[in-house]
Amino acid sequence: MNTSIFRAVWLTVLTSVGMLSGLAAQPAPVPADEGERAPTPPPTLPADVKLTPLNPGKTLFLEKMANGKRRVWVQAVVCLREGPLEVFLCKKNTKEHEAILSADIDARDLHMALIVCGAKPGSPVQFVPTYQPANGSKVDVSIAMNDKDGKLKQLSAREWIRNIRTKKDMDQLWVFAGSRFLKNPDDPKMPPYYTANNGEIISLSNFVDSMLDLPVKSSRETADLLFEAQTEKIPPLATTVYVILEPKE
Repeated sequence: MNTSIFRAVWLTVLTSVGMLSGLAAQPAPVPADEGERAPTPPPTLPADVKLTPLNPGKTLFLEKMANGKRRVWVQAVVCLREGPLEVFLCKKNTKEHEAILSADIDARDLHMALIVCGAKPGSPVQFVPTYQPANGSKVDVSIAMNDKDGKLKQLSAREWIRNIRTKKDMDQLWVFAGSRFLKNPDDPKMPPYYTANNGEIISLSNFVDSMLDLPVKSSRETADLLFEAQTEKIPPLATTVYVILEPKE
């Protein structure tokens, strides 16, 4: 899909959403699927944090800060706390077995929200004829969550991720690779499919479908995975947090 057309449609959506400013910024907890642990309520936000919901489920939000800059907030749930990782944030019911967080969102909406915030999508990783890392605007990713006393705290998402080789916190910022829009060859009139909805919303291994990827070589082969969860820093399973995405350029 032509990005300019997609953006124009999305700006219209945002204008409409702006009329819903009277809605509470705090969404209701997402009901758990049968057999799953119910997610905790989302963290309570300070009165000066104003979020505009961008989707019907109220799991994706736009924040306009006092300095005029914009950030995107995603309500997510802890789905994995230990072991090697390929993904940091996945779409719900996709890659929970290899991601720390999952979110009940359409990745296309997050893509366009980042553009509205000033981020510029680049290109996903390429493997042939030679390796070319993902590129695009750098995006700072942080977590807003309740501490053990129930107070809101914010920390870098990289604190939850450890380099398996160095045993240090991940030190790379993600880039807005932008994933891919693929047309249905059997029905070209259908809207293109956004491949980050396969699960790779914020990746730690390099995938051509990643929306956010690392601009360095990071294998997706099980034996060569570069990152693992820092279990001692991650809250219990089913804890609801906010993922905050802020474009840096």
